[in-house]
Amino acid sequence: MSTAPTRHSGVTRILHGLLMLAVLWQLIGSNFIQRPKVGRIANGMYEAHEVVGLAALGLVVAFWIWALVRRGETPVGALFPWFSAQRLKAVKDDAVRYLRAARHLSLPDEGDNTPLASATHGLGLLAALAMGSSGAWLFTMAIPGGTVMQFHKFMATFMWAYVVGHAGLALLHQSLGHPVLQRMFGRLPAPAADAPAPQRATQAGAHGR
Repeated sequence: MSTAPTRHSGVTRILHGLLMLAVLWQLIGSNFIQRPKVGRIANGMYEAHEVVGLAALGLVVAFWIWALVRRGETPVGALFPWFSAQRLKAVKDDAVRYLRAARHLSLPDEGDNTPLASATHGLGLLAALAMGSSGAWLFTMAIPGGTVMQFHKFMATFMWAYVVGHAGLALLHQSLGHPVLQRMFGRLPAPAADAPAPQRATQAGAHGR
């Protein structure tokens, strides 16, 4: 059975867009930061990294709260299906369906609220939460380092893989004619059922002469 495309609310779109920009800034900007060490002060990019990181943590927390209270969009259970046998089976079946389609150089287009897509989005949100939380912990340290720093770097690597894979798959869907970008950032065309019905013929034209 086909899954109807999700029509995302304005709040979801705004939070998704801001979080995406914040994560991209953090990942790209991390290549230009100079962390504080004994005898060396941090540079301006590091200070910006701290500020944007705290903002990103606030955004991902807000996203999780919104996911709990919103209606008519992807439920939290679909984003975090790992403790439900039924949801896990749905993710597995969806993954098999994607693999079968990929063998024919195609991808199924059933919106972005399918079990596999939703679970993947959930992993991205968890990774962003872990990266932001560890970054906030490092913010409290005069000289950041140790196990927390190693974990923060590991989560950044995972986030790079997620962002590249997520964006690449979205662009692939778009190239196949699936309006995934419009679903998140634009406006979907009205369903066929909502389209205005063609004008009926006039009474005179409806009867033969």
